[in-house]
Amino acid sequence: MFMGEYSHTIDTKGRLIIPSKFREQLGSEFVLTKGLDGCLSIYPMEEWETFEKQLRSLPLTNKNARTFSRFFVAGATACELDKQGRILVPSTLREFADLDKDVVLTGNINRIEIWSKQKWSENSNYDDMDAIAEGLQDLGITI
Repeated sequence: MFMGEYSHTIDTKGRLIIPSKFREQLGSEFVLTKGLDGCLSIYPMEEWETFEKQLRSLPLTNKNARTFSRFFVAGATACELDKQGRILVPSTLREFADLDKDVVLTGNINRIEIWSKQKWSENSNYDDMDAIAEGLQDLGITI
């Protein structure tokens, strides 16, 4: 399980150090793609394959299914860590997530999210968490 929050920088060539606690769980090859809410997501290969199976099962006749699949797959790229524990984030993905210099990597159970520091600050406002938690009871989430 991925958990925790780490601040790092992305260099001018688009290289980003992956925290050592995350590297252990990622394995030798993994997938980097667009994420929801304007972040990027890193999936270990096993998790990506599970997600890919779900995408394959979506009906091609459903426009929302095609759009959803396209969003995640078109920008996806297979990654490996270099000897310094870094990945190269393609420019198209850096632009999508507004990654410039300061970034935040967060663990989110089965994936890692990469946020621009500014977007993370804007999206990590938990003032309405009580209402969110209450709404999730219908999905079987209780604390």
